Amino acid sequence: MMQGNLYSMRETFGRLLAELGETEKDLIVITADVGDSTRAMYFREKFKDRYFNVGISEQDMVNFAAGLAAVGKKPAIVNFAMFLMRAWEQIRNSIARMNLDVKMFVTHAGYSDHGDGSSHQALEDITLMRVLPNMKVIIPADPKDIERSLPVIIKERGPIYYRMGRDYSPPITVGQEYDFKIGKAYVIKEGSDLVIMGAGVVLWDALKAAEELEKMGISTAVINLFSIKPIDEDTIEYYARKTGRVITIEEHSIYGGIGSAVAEVLAKRYPVPMRFIGATTFGRSARSQRDLLDYYNINYKSIIREAIDLVK
Repeated sequence: MMQGNLYSMRETFGRLLAELGETEKDLIVITADVGDSTRAMYFREKFKDRYFNVGISEQDMVNFAAGLAAVGKKPAIVNFAMFLMRAWEQIRNSIARMNLDVKMFVTHAGYSDHGDGSSHQALEDITLMRVLPNMKVIIPADPKDIERSLPVIIKERGPIYYRMGRDYSPPITVGQEYDFKIGKAYVIKEGSDLVIMGAGVVLWDALKAAEELEKMGISTAVINLFSIKPIDEDTIEYYARKTGRVITIEEHSIYGGIGSAVAEVLAKRYPVPMRFIGATTFGRSARSQRDLLDYYNINYKSIIREAIDLVK
């Protein structure tokens, strides 16, 4: 769904999930009183008998989903990213530890819930989820990535954390030709002097920075790290060797997030100079998600500054 030149992540997700419910007869959606806000309501409108609202009780929601998975159903938790973190213990013990087939689809991640401030802005969730054994972590860049990946995710066995924003989503991968595969990264721009790696809506800034850097004579590759866990170690190593310089950008804390995941790969495969762009503190209220990204210097201007310093 498009508004002006921006797309809504949650609208695309909600409508596609409802479509997938037609063929996935064991798919059951569970929310914690945020069905309308996450657009899980589209599934509710079609399949009332396969939709459950447990109220503001995220821990119960996770245990309920675990029970459904244990008897062969395909439960899909749909919630705000920040609120689901209340149930991290249950995710660890009831889902990840048992390697159950539970999908966790979260919206309003990062700064996307700009109006409600730091209490609603999940900037630590990638760290918390990727540390769990058996857990896969997937981050689509835009609605087109959701269309590519959601049918694959629903059919994949095992626990998956699928992270989305709210409405702000520039058309990052429109026109790109690739099929989603878990564990695979995607090159959305080639380059030889520097590589920018990231996931989510901030890839727009990566592409904008690459465009400006090209004007300065710095050939810049951009990698969509769609799958954070498992992560594409081969692609990361290849572009580190090719360019010798890596910048990561994420709408998340730099501590334990995407930059850390890339650094872990390169520390054992091929260490190169790196720069990390992301959050270092809590968020705040603002008029828009874009305002927050600019306020915290998680933008193309920061990438350009770091890139020039790296090249020098």
